[in-house]
Amino acid sequence: MGADDSATGTGRKLIHEELTGQIIGAAIEVHRVLGPGVLESVYERALCHELALRKLSFERQIAMPLQYKGIELEGGYRLDIVVEQKVILELKSIAQILPVHEAQLLTYMRLTNKPVGLIINFNVPVLKHGIVRRVL
Repeated sequence: MGADDSATGTGRKLIHEELTGQIIGAAIEVHRVLGPGVLESVYERALCHELALRKLSFERQIAMPLQYKGIELEGGYRLDIVVEQKVILELKSIAQILPVHEAQLLTYMRLTNKPVGLIINFNVPVLKHGIVRRVL
């Protein structure tokens, strides 16, 4: 098959559909083992381990400086995880995903020129209800 976003005979595929499916599968496994209510940093370490077990490359806690009128602003943004240099993951362990969290993800995607991002909120009874997928 062709690129992830190519049209197929049965309909249009999502950008990086297979990769996001693998990421979501890894997150579901982490949630199945740990359940809701654990610290975000614990989920991050567990998810990175699960991604490595699935032979997916990733970077975590990537500092992303922000430029403003010719100067670099320190203490800018930090990406939780980028998988296969394609998909940004913003991990949460919160009561609910708010519009500000989606805006944060979209900002990260725009600043890094990565068109696909996932917010994964592990603090839910069923993980599929805690996943938001955004595409630029």
